[in-house]
Amino acid sequence: SKFERGIVVLAVIFIVPGDRAVVRGHPAGVADDGFLAAVPVADVQLRKQARIAEAEGVHAVAAGPGSFTGLRIGSATAKGIAEALDKPIAEIPTMDAMAFQLIGYEGIICPIMDARRNQVYTGYYSYMKKEKIDQTVDAFNETGFTFMVEKPQFVADMHEVIEELNAIGRPVMFLGDGVPVQNADIRTELKVPYGFAPANCNRQHASAVAVLAAHYVKEGKLVKAFEHKPEYLRLSQAERERMEKEHVAK
Repeated sequence: SKFERGIVVLAVIFIVPGDRAVVRGHPAGVADDGFLAAVPVADVQLRKQARIAEAEGVHAVAAGPGSFTGLRIGSATAKGIAEALDKPIAEIPTMDAMAFQLIGYEGIICPIMDARRNQVYTGYYSYMKKEKIDQTVDAFNETGFTFMVEKPQFVADMHEVIEELNAIGRPVMFLGDGVPVQNADIRTELKVPYGFAPANCNRQHASAVAVLAAHYVKEGKLVKAFEHKPEYLRLSQAERERMEKEHVAK
């Protein structure tokens, strides 16, 4: 099962081992009362899929970055259920899950999530045809491509991101809620060929996290429920303001 609450949609997804498709899902738009919405959705789906949950019991969570409150809600929900069922958690980086959807794109896949103050959460990814690389285990050989993490997720000023992409010199495909915010700077400053992902795959989707989690299971990349914590990538606004006040006071 997979829990997502880093953006505006809550989803609980189930995949059956051996199947290539996500076979159970319940996306639901949620407002600020995210926890109140998350628990009933998770409870209904877990009851419906009790056999799967008990037999497999690996819970995937979009580990961040994202909304601080949203990440805490998603993580707390997943941790509580996983702890109660004594099952492990697959922590999936949010940027990885977003980029994972653009199967077959061999340029730079650049998900950007708005982090305010002209900063973005991002990372650089690509797909490579499997015959082009030497590898002992191809976790994604069903697609004929291997998902490559060129630079793990990070937070940075968008101008710095564009400068770095220009230096890399490869075509870029953008996706994420940061695209409308940063569109003008991209069009003005980016010198390499670029494009924007179509509407059906330009946001995070729970199914991508669930499929990535299945590969994490194969690779043994799991943590115990009590070990999981969200990956914020930076301090919250409240923490930054507190540190600024303390610095001024000194």
